[in-house]
Amino acid sequence: MGFLSSLFRRRRKPVTAESLHAFRQRYVNFLELLESNSELLRIMAEIEDKLLGRELFGMSFVRAMATRAMFHARRMVGSLDALSGGRHPAIGRALEEILERLRQELREQVVTEVSELVLPYKRISRDMVDAVGGKNAHLGELSSRAGVPAPRGFAISTSAYRRLLRHQDLEDEMRKRLMAIQPDDPRSLEIAGQEIQELFEAADTPAELVEAVHAAYEHYIARPSGGKPLVALRSSAVGEDSTLTYAGQYLTLLGVGPEDLIAGYKRVVASLFTSRAITYRLHKGVPFEDSAMSVACLEMVDARSAGVVFTHSPLSLTDDRVLVQSVWGLGPYAVDGVVPPDTFIFERSPSGPRLVERQVSRKDVRLALAQDGRLARTDVEETLREQPSLNDAQATELAALALRLEEHFGGPQDVEFALDQADRLFIVQSRPLRREGPEESEPLPPVPGREVLLSGGETAFPGVGFGPVVHVRDKEDLLGFPDGGVLVAAHSSPNYVLAMPKAGAILTDTGSVTGHMASLCREFGVPSILNARTAVETLLPGEFVTVDAISRRVYRGRVDELLALSRERTVLMQGTPVHDSLSRLAKHIVPLHLTDPAAPEFGPQGCSTIHDVTRLVHELSYSEMFSVGDRASDHEGMAVKLRAPIPLDLYLLDLGGGLAISDRFVVGPEEVTSRPFTSVLRGMTDERLSSRVPKPVNIGGFLSVMSQQMLTPPNLTVERFGDKSYAIVSDKYLNFSSRVGYHYSILDSYCGNTVNKNYVSFKFTGGAADEVRRNRRVRAIALILQRLGFTVEVVADRVSARIQKLEARDIEPRLEAMGRLLIFTRQMDMLMHSDASVQHMADCFIRGDFSCAGLPEE
Repeated sequence: MGFLSSLFRRRRKPVTAESLHAFRQRYVNFLELLESNSELLRIMAEIEDKLLGRELFGMSFVRAMATRAMFHARRMVGSLDALSGGRHPAIGRALEEILERLRQELREQVVTEVSELVLPYKRISRDMVDAVGGKNAHLGELSSRAGVPAPRGFAISTSAYRRLLRHQDLEDEMRKRLMAIQPDDPRSLEIAGQEIQELFEAADTPAELVEAVHAAYEHYIARPSGGKPLVALRSSAVGEDSTLTYAGQYLTLLGVGPEDLIAGYKRVVASLFTSRAITYRLHKGVPFEDSAMSVACLEMVDARSAGVVFTHSPLSLTDDRVLVQSVWGLGPYAVDGVVPPDTFIFERSPSGPRLVERQVSRKDVRLALAQDGRLARTDVEETLREQPSLNDAQATELAALALRLEEHFGGPQDVEFALDQADRLFIVQSRPLRREGPEESEPLPPVPGREVLLSGGETAFPGVGFGPVVHVRDKEDLLGFPDGGVLVAAHSSPNYVLAMPKAGAILTDTGSVTGHMASLCREFGVPSILNARTAVETLLPGEFVTVDAISRRVYRGRVDELLALSRERTVLMQGTPVHDSLSRLAKHIVPLHLTDPAAPEFGPQGCSTIHDVTRLVHELSYSEMFSVGDRASDHEGMAVKLRAPIPLDLYLLDLGGGLAISDRFVVGPEEVTSRPFTSVLRGMTDERLSSRVPKPVNIGGFLSVMSQQMLTPPNLTVERFGDKSYAIVSDKYLNFSSRVGYHYSILDSYCGNTVNKNYVSFKFTGGAADEVRRNRRVRAIALILQRLGFTVEVVADRVSARIQKLEARDIEPRLEAMGRLLIFTRQMDMLMHSDASVQHMADCFIRGDFSCAGLPEE
C-alpha cells in the first residue's frame, strides 16, 4: 500500500496557474448548470400548477415563464459546452430549434385594424368586434339589420384607441405600471390603475382624432337647425358583451356636451384600467394586449323610464320566460341596483309575449338629466312612487322587441332600453345573456337550534358561505377586504368585483338580480343575497355568520350542516385566453420524452422540448464533472485528499477559507474550516454509523445488486465502488459530489449569517439493484428528507430536495443529518426487499437506529 501511495504521488503533475484557473472555471460552470437546472424545474412545476386552472395569473406570468425558461436552458447548454470543452454542439442546435418554436408562440398576433378613426352605425355589423368592440358591433347590428329603434350616433374605433396609445409612447408607460401589479394585492391594482388613468388624462390627443370625432358629431348627431344634443359616451371594449359580460366594469358618461367629447372619450378609454376592470380581466384570463377600447357616441335619450329585458331567466336554464325590469329616470339606477325595479314577467306564445306577472316596487328616487345637462339624483313625485314605470303595453312591446333580437342574434339576450318623454322606446344595448352557476335550489328548512339573524331578499347566486361580517362603504374598505369575509353593503355595485375573489358571501340591502353586480356574483360564484333590506343594520362588523343564499337566511356563527353543502370556489382559468396561451407555450417547455439514458433516442436527436434538453444536459454534466474532478486529483496542489474514517475516496478543492492548510496533498477533518462541510463530516463520522452491527443482508437483495451489476455493459456503468468523490468548499459554501457504491449524489449548500442566502439542495440517483428496489430506496430517502423539513420531489429513481432561508444554526443539523444519510444509503438497495421496508428504514434513520433492527421480511 505504501508503494502504491508513493507511486501515485510521483505520478501527480505539477499545477500551473493556468490549469488551476481553468479547473476552477469549469466548476463554476458546473455550479451555474446546477443552479439553472433547479430553476427550470421550479419554472416547470409552476407552469404545471397554473395549468390546473385554479390560480390567478396573467400574460405577464406567461411571458415571464417562457423568457426565464429560455434563459436557463441556454445557460445550461452553455455551461455544459464550457465544462466539456465543446464536445456536444448538437445539443445547442436542438435547443435553438425548440426556442424558435417557442418564440413563434410568443409573437403577438397582428391585429387587423380598420383605417377609420370613427364609423357610422349604418356601416357597422356584429362581425366587426375587433374594429369597434362588442357593444358597438351590436348597436350597429340593431341600426343596420335588426330593425329595432336605436339612438343616432357613431363609433370611435379601436384604431383610434391604438393611435392614442402610440402617441407620446403611452403604451410603454402603461406596461411598466402593469408589470408592477401583484394579482392578489388590491392596493397594487389600485395604484397601477390610478397612475395609468392619470397618464390618459394628461396625454395630448392626436389632432386627427380630435378632428374626426367633432366632424362625426356634426354629421350624425347635430341638428340641421343648429341644435347641439347631449350624448352618451359608452364603453365598447373588445371582448365586452361577448362570452364575458364585463358587467359594469367600464365607464359610461351621460349628458356629455360637444365641447367635452374628447375629455369624455379619454375618461371612458382610461376606464380600461380602473382597479376593478384590471381585477376582472385578471380573473377572466384576458391579456392586456387583447384589450382595446372603442367608444359609442349616442344621442342622449332624456329617459322618462329605463331598464333591462332578459329573454331568459339569468338564474335558471329551464325558465324561458321574458323578464322586463324598469325604474323611473335613467337606466343606471336599475342595473346598479340603487332602486328596486318594477318587474314584468312574460310567457312565450305563438301570438307574442303574454304578461303573466307584474310586481310594482316603491321607487323614491331616480337619476335624471338636469337643465344644465348634468346628472342629478332627484326625488320621484309622491304620486308616482308606487306606480309602474311602464304600462303593460310598453312592457309588452319591449318583450316583443327583445324576442326579435333573440331570434336575430341566435341566442338569449340581455337588453337595455330607455323610454323618452314622448313615450318612444329606444334599445340602447343588446348583448348575449350569460347564465352562470347552478340551477336555483329548493329552499332548505331552518336549521334546528340555530339563531337566524336575517331572512328574506333575493338570491343572485345560490350557495353557502361563512366568515366575519365586513361592512363596505367605500373603495378603501374594498382594498383591505380580508379573505373569507362576508361583504355587507347598503346597495349593490359592480365595484365589489375587487372583493369577489376573496368574499365568502355578499349581502346588500338593495339590488337587483338582473343588475351588473348580480351578473358578476354569478360569474365569480359568490353566494349572494340582494334586497336583504336590513343587512347593514342587523349584522355587526366582525361577527361570524353563515350565509345560506339558497334559502335566503343568515345564521349567527358557523353552521356546519349548511357548510357541508358549499362547494370549493376557485378561480377557474381554464378556457381563458391567458390559459390557452400558457398551454401552447407549455408544450414546448414541460413534456419529458427522454427518460431512459440507455435508450438510443437519449441524445440531441430525441429532444423536442426544453425539458428534454435539460434532462440530457443534466445527465451529461455528471460524467463531465467527474471527469474534471479526476483530472484535478492528478494535479499536485489543485485538489487534496481527505483522510477520514469514511468509505469514500474524497478530494477537496478549496475556493477560499474552506481549509486551514492548503499546501498538503492529504488533510484531516481537523483542518476543514468550511462551515457546511464540517457539519456534513460530523454526520459522516457519527460513531453510531461506524459501530453499528452488520445489517441483515437479504440474499434476494444481494443477488439483485450483483445481477444488475454483471448485466450492465461496461460503457454504461458510470458509478463503481471505489471511484473518487469531490467536494468544492469555501468558508460558507459546499458542493459535494459523492459516489458511494453505485449511487451518486450532489449536496449543494450555503451556510452563513445571511438567512436569505442559506439553503441545502440535495440530489440522489443511481443504484445497482433492480428498478423495484431502487424505487423503494428513493421513497425511503424521500420520507427521511420530508421528516427533516425538506421540500422533496421523486421522479423514477431520483430524489431532489431543498430547504432554504433558515438560520445557520438550523441549517447545520440538517447538513449533519445529510452526512449520516450518505453513509446510511450505501447498502440500502440490498435491504429494500418489501414495501414495508420503506417506512421501517425511514423510521430507523430518524430515531438513530442505523442497524435497522427488526427489518420486516418479505
